[in-house]
Amino acid sequence: MTRILITGRGGQIAEELRRTLHPLGSLTVTGRAELDLADADRLRSGLRELSPDVIVNAAAYTAVDKAESEPELAMAVNGRAPEVLAEEAKRRGALLVHYSTEYVFDGSASQPYREDEPTGPLNVYGRSKLAGEEAIRASGADYLILRTSWVYGLRGHNFLRTMIRLAKERDELRVVDDQVGAPTWSRAIAEVTSVLLAQIALPGRNGVVAGLRPPNDVIGIYHLTAGGHTSWHGFTAAILEDGESLIDG
Repeated sequence: MTRILITGRGGQIAEELRRTLHPLGSLTVTGRAELDLADADRLRSGLRELSPDVIVNAAAYTAVDKAESEPELAMAVNGRAPEVLAEEAKRRGALLVHYSTEYVFDGSASQPYREDEPTGPLNVYGRSKLAGEEAIRASGADYLILRTSWVYGLRGHNFLRTMIRLAKERDELRVVDDQVGAPTWSRAIAEVTSVLLAQIALPGRNGVVAGLRPPNDVIGIYHLTAGGHTSWHGFTAAILEDGESLIDG
């Protein structure tokens, strides 16, 4: 049975992946206690002990503003750790699935970015995520890099949960409306990831995935977001209308 490693336990994407990837193999879901992405040596030794066939990296340093004062930590987790994951995937012949972000672009486009457009991150967070992408691409490993945006979910720290909390604490919320993006549900990201892995898998006995060796024309970077777009203000309005019922339900 295929051994699938998911990093980032407790995070909004990892917890959804636990459900969607379960039919594809034997899952190991790790957090910082088992695999500290900020410690390259411990990360490498932990990976060699676990020996996964598929690595799904759902862990990241995601504090965009705080990264400006913690550039070394952001680069260690978002830049150096993916390099180690890719190197170990290459050594073992494993597949690496890695999540990246729209912050690798400068945000000046008036239409959705294509995967092959030039990058140009404007902040530490974006530069650290781009460094991770570049390290993976240079590693020679089999990989899928899935860039997403404005991720929200029912778990973890995200805009949806923050706005619901603030709405309960304050009489008025002020949210900018000059930034536009595509809010993307963490469950949808996990479900698409599962479909991608299943489609490139070699079916084994009793329908169990026996190996995940993507053809060369599948390897690469893909943009994975919800359709449509809105501003942070528009997203907030939708959250206040429907978000609390989602969490309470």
